[in-house]
Amino acid sequence: MALSHRRPTRRQFLAQTAAATSLAALPIKNLAQAQPASTQSPTLKAASSSRNLLVGCCVHAATLKRDAAYTALVKQQMSILVAETEFKFGPLRPTPTTFFFDDADYLVNFAERNGMKMRGHNFVWHRQLPTWFDSYVTPQNAEQVLVNHIETVAGRYKGRIHSWDVVNEAIQVSDGLPGGLRNSPWQKVLPGYIDIAFRTARQADPHAILTYNDYGIEGEDAASSAKRAAVLALVRGMQQRGIPIDAVGIQSHISAGPKPDGSHTYGPALAQFMRDVQSLGLKMMLTEMDVNDRELPADIPTRDKAVAEVYANYLHTTLAGPDWRPGRIAYSRDRASAVIAVLTWGITDKYTWLNHEGARKDGQPERCLPFDADMQPTPAFYAERDALQRS
Repeated sequence: MALSHRRPTRRQFLAQTAAATSLAALPIKNLAQAQPASTQSPTLKAASSSRNLLVGCCVHAATLKRDAAYTALVKQQMSILVAETEFKFGPLRPTPTTFFFDDADYLVNFAERNGMKMRGHNFVWHRQLPTWFDSYVTPQNAEQVLVNHIETVAGRYKGRIHSWDVVNEAIQVSDGLPGGLRNSPWQKVLPGYIDIAFRTARQADPHAILTYNDYGIEGEDAASSAKRAAVLALVRGMQQRGIPIDAVGIQSHISAGPKPDGSHTYGPALAQFMRDVQSLGLKMMLTEMDVNDRELPADIPTRDKAVAEVYANYLHTTLAGPDWRPGRIAYSRDRASAVIAVLTWGITDKYTWLNHEGARKDGQPERCLPFDADMQPTPAFYAERDALQRS
């Protein structure tokens, strides 16, 4: 069970991080009985709406059904949702010939009832494949399996999905394949799976934003640089081959501890990558942002301050547009050519995956998201809201 921590007062928070010095509102209280945003402190949704920037998080259908406070918080704060697991290949495909849509249907209906957009995550990934995949899928039937899956899923939700993560995490430079491709189960049985997936998705859902999504491209270190180069080469090659692609998703699973190069910031190299992506005419989204604190001491004010500073630095960098330069913030006014959506991988520390995969060695729960385990706003909330307001 996650520990409960008292949220900082506004005075304490302002002392902790300069990112919130321009904020005047107090934290939101009693979210289970939340009032409309117009009578509350500005929400993340309100902060981003004036610039037509979508803000969202991943959600679980089961949690929305059982946790009223969580559900109220999601409805209050978010304008776009993405399923954490319900749209992945494994959960959707209990057998080679059957689909399970109950949870995915619930999420799409929930988003529509509450005036939110929905992202589809994802058609193709090397993880969370069904148990039958290795014994059933072969080089002879792999294309049929993939095409049938995308046609069935995208066809079911045609016109109801804002954007699909068509292919997720196809780059792993250390695997040594040409182009830095990951030696994934799909790559082994169907080397052309990326092109096939994007072509099929366009035919099945013509108006959705088709996205290539990946992690590990955010830092200033050599590994991040190599992966950025491979991702850029991948999408350029797709365009040259006439493969339909509309956007690149930057997952943004980042850390409040030292980076591999010893730095604590995200800056010039990431900004250049984003300029390169924009120059191809592609949109961008921050699709899975969280800031892990596993390398920081247990002291909560120290962790909160460091996490908020990373939120502020990273979002100011990524939302600045093509005019970003070290030491100054100059926001792009052409939102169509910059980031169109910012999503965190969860909304509350209570349910973060970081408490399970790569958890803190001291056993303390992570404080990595805009709301803590009691669903009270953290310093990261104010840093994110400030960045959204200034974009």
